[in-house]
Amino acid sequence: MAKSKLIESVKEEIRRRNYSYRTEQAYVGWIIRFVKFSGTRHPAEVGEDEITAFLNYLAVEREVAASTQNQALCALVFLYDHILKIPMPLLKNLERAKKPARLPVVLTPGEVKNIFQRMKGLPLLVAKILYGSGLRISEALRLRILDVDFEYNQIAVRDGKGNKDRYTLLPEVIKSELLGQVEKVKQLHQKDIRRGYGATLLPKALSRKYPDMEQSFAWRYLFPSRQISTDPRTGMLHRYHISDSFIQRAVKRAVQRSGIVKKVSCHTFRHSFATHLLMEGYDIRTVQELLGHKQLSTTMIYTHVINKGGKGVKSPIDLL
Repeated sequence: MAKSKLIESVKEEIRRRNYSYRTEQAYVGWIIRFVKFSGTRHPAEVGEDEITAFLNYLAVEREVAASTQNQALCALVFLYDHILKIPMPLLKNLERAKKPARLPVVLTPGEVKNIFQRMKGLPLLVAKILYGSGLRISEALRLRILDVDFEYNQIAVRDGKGNKDRYTLLPEVIKSELLGQVEKVKQLHQKDIRRGYGATLLPKALSRKYPDMEQSFAWRYLFPSRQISTDPRTGMLHRYHISDSFIQRAVKRAVQRSGIVKKVSCHTFRHSFATHLLMEGYDIRTVQELLGHKQLSTTMIYTHVINKGGKGVKSPIDLL
C-alpha cells in the first residue's frame, strides 16, 4: 500500500505544495488507514457513507481527540480535492469528537527557575528560548543561524503554524549563550565541509533557485544534530536539527527532580511566556502577535488563567 501509485501521487502533491515531512507522514498514514477500513477499495469507489463511517469510528469507538479526528478529515479532504479531483461530500452524519475545554498549564516564575536549575547544556538553552521567546518546540528546533538577529534583539520564525512567518523577541539574558552556540555551529560547519557534508536542506524551492546556498553557514540549523543523517525525501546526507524528544526527556527529568506536580511539557513554557507577559501588563494584541495566533480568542484563554480562583473574587472564608 505504501508503494502504491495513489500514495506516491499523494507524496508528490504534498511535496509540490511544500508541506512539512511530518504532514506528509500523517496524511499518508491516515489515507492508508482509510483504505484498509474501506476493505482496501480504491477511495474513488467509496462515498459519503464510508468516509463518515471511518471518521465516526475514530470519534466513537477509538475515542480519539478532536484534533486527531480533524487531522484525519484534512487528509481525506486533501486526497479527494487534490489527488482524485472528486468533490468532498458534505458528511451530514459526521459525529465530531468533543474537544474538552481545558485551561493551559502555567508555571510560576519560581517554578520555571526551579526547572532551569535542574537542566544543563543544549536542553537548557532550548528551554530558555521556549520560555523567553514563546516558541513552540518545533519552531525553536527549526531555527537557522540567520533567524537570530542579535542587533535588533529579535528571532524570525519561518513557516510557523499555518505556514506563517513572524518575529518574536530575543531575550537579553540568553544572547551570550546563543552567540556561543553560533560559534559552535560554525566550527561544526567547517568540519562538515572538510568531510564533504557541508550541504544543508533549504526551505521550499531555494535549493533549486540558489544551489550554492546549500553550503551557506547562515542556513545551518542553530541546534544541529550530532549525527549525519539521510533526508527521506531527497536522499541528501546532511546534519538535521536535534530531536524534540531529546528536549522533552530533559524537561521531564528536570520537572521530576524539582518536585513540581503540574503536568509540564515543552509547550508549558510557551503558555507561561504568554501568561507572564499579560500579568506584567503588556497589551494582549502584542502577545497575540508574538505568539503568532491567528485569532485573538486563542490568546484570550491566558486571561482566564490570570483570573483563576473565582475570577479574582475574595472568598468569604478569607475574611474571617
